[in-house]
Amino acid sequence: MQYRDFGNSGVKVSALGFGAMRLPQERIKGKSQIKQEKSVEIMQRAFELGVNYVDTAYNYNEGESELAVGKALKGWRERVYLSTKMPTWIVEKKDDYRCFLEEQLERLKVEYIDFYHFHFLNEDNFKNIVLKYDLLREAQKAKDEGLIKHISFSSHDRPEFMKRIIDIGIFESLLCQYNLLDRSNEGVMAYAKSKGLGVAVMGPVGGGRLASSGILKEILAGSVKSTPELALRFVLANENVSVALSGMGSIRMVEENVRVASLSRPLSNEELQTIETFIKERRKKEEIICNMCEYCQPCPSQVAISRIFELMNYYRVYGLKEYARKQYQDIGVGTLDSGEKDEREKADACTECGRCEEQCPQKIEIIEKLKEIHQVLG
Repeated sequence: MQYRDFGNSGVKVSALGFGAMRLPQERIKGKSQIKQEKSVEIMQRAFELGVNYVDTAYNYNEGESELAVGKALKGWRERVYLSTKMPTWIVEKKDDYRCFLEEQLERLKVEYIDFYHFHFLNEDNFKNIVLKYDLLREAQKAKDEGLIKHISFSSHDRPEFMKRIIDIGIFESLLCQYNLLDRSNEGVMAYAKSKGLGVAVMGPVGGGRLASSGILKEILAGSVKSTPELALRFVLANENVSVALSGMGSIRMVEENVRVASLSRPLSNEELQTIETFIKERRKKEEIICNMCEYCQPCPSQVAISRIFELMNYYRVYGLKEYARKQYQDIGVGTLDSGEKDEREKADACTECGRCEEQCPQKIEIIEKLKEIHQVLG
C-alpha cells in the first residue's frame, strides 16, 4: 500500500480509503438494511491490507453505516483514521452541531473523530447555516476539547466557492469529487494542497459508472485489467490527491483495489497522455458542448436540458449506455439531492417554444438535440 501526506495534518493516509456508503445490503420486511457482519468483515479485511482511512456520514444508510464502521473499528481504532460528516443542511440551531457530534460518537463507539466534515457544504448552507449559527466556533470548541482532531468539509459546489472556504483558514482537509468523467475540481485540489489541506476524493470510479464503460477499457488495452483499474490509477496519478475513497462491497473488490493502490507508479506520463488524447478525440467527435451554465433555464416545461445533455455525453463519449438510460428514466422521479421533489421533465416534454435556444451562449440547437436524445435514451 502506498501512503501519502494528508496536507499539513501530520498524518499519512493510505492512497486507497474505504468509503462506507455502499456497504452490502439486504431487504428485511421490505426495508433495505446493511449486512452488518459482512460489512465489518469487508472493512477489517481492508484494514488488514493497509487501508488506514475510513469515511462515513451521519445520513449514510439512515445511520447504519456509522454503526457498521464503529463495529469494524474495534481492535483497529488506533491504526485507522476515522472520517465522518455532520449533516449541515438540517441544522436548525447552534446547539445542533454538538448534538449531532455526540450522537455520532455514540453510534461509532469512539471517543473522538479524526476528520469531522461539514457535509455537502455549499454557498447557501454556508451563509444561512454555518455562519448564521456560528458553527465554525462550535467546531473549534469541539477540536479544543479533543472530540475531533481536524476540521474538514465536503462539497459538490463550484471550485470558486471551495477556494473561498479554504481561504478561511480553519479547514484542514477537503473532500470533493474527481474522476475521469469529472475533472472540474483539479484546480481547487491543487489549491487546497498548496494551502496545506489534505485532499480526499470521492467517486474515483464515477460512483461505479465507469465500471460499465465499453469504450474506456480500450484506452490502455494490455496495460490494465479493467476499466475500474484504469479509473483508480488515473485518480491516484494526480499528485494532489491524498486519498481516493472507494465504496467496496466485497472482499474481492477490496483486494483488487488494494492491488491497484499498491502499485509504485499509478500511471506513466505517456499513459496519462494516451488517456488525455483518447478522451479529447472522443469529445471532439461526440460531445454536446454544454457547459452547464443553466442559461437555458427556467424552461417553461421544466425540461432538464443540461442534465439530459450530460447523460447523452456519458452515453456517446464514455460508452456508459446502461447508466445513461437508467438515469434518464429517473428524471422526474423521487427527490433531488436537496430533498425536494424532482419535478423535472424528460426531453419529450419540450414544446419547442425556443426560449432556451435564444438564451444559450453556445448556440446549441437544443430542440433538435432533445428530440434525438429522447429517441436514444427514452
